[in-house]
Amino acid sequence: MSKMHIHISVENLEESIKFYSSLFGSQPTKLKNDYAKWMLDDPSVNFAISERGAAVGIDHIGIQAENEDEMQVLRDRINTADIDTFDDGPAVCCYSKSDKSWIQDPSGIAWETYHTMDEANFFNEESQESSESACCVPEMKPKQDSCKPDTGCC
Repeated sequence: MSKMHIHISVENLEESIKFYSSLFGSQPTKLKNDYAKWMLDDPSVNFAISERGAAVGIDHIGIQAENEDEMQVLRDRINTADIDTFDDGPAVCCYSKSDKSWIQDPSGIAWETYHTMDEANFFNEESQESSESACCVPEMKPKQDSCKPDTGCC
């Protein structure tokens, strides 16, 4: 069964770990100096936080496939809906080696669909050389109609 995935960029990892550990009633299943993840059954979610985002708040959301067959079902849904993907294929992200497809919802929110195949000793491919790399979200295309005149946007 696939799991919902939420990744939030936080200002203070230690305080956030205490908060979310209390909220979820469990300690992180993966803990690094800049990252923490809870694989929860109740609620069924893969919830991650890090101090690596460009801004505090929701970094991205997604669906984690349990196996390659589920990942193929997710890719088939994306293809059937004619949704553009960004940066498909194998990747190292969040201390894991995964097969991913990144997509963008109509409001411009980054979503990833992925199947984790193994653990990694570094946050992402760029962080092998620098520990300051941001999260793994590829650069998304800006939504052309997202800026509307006279709304205070832009």
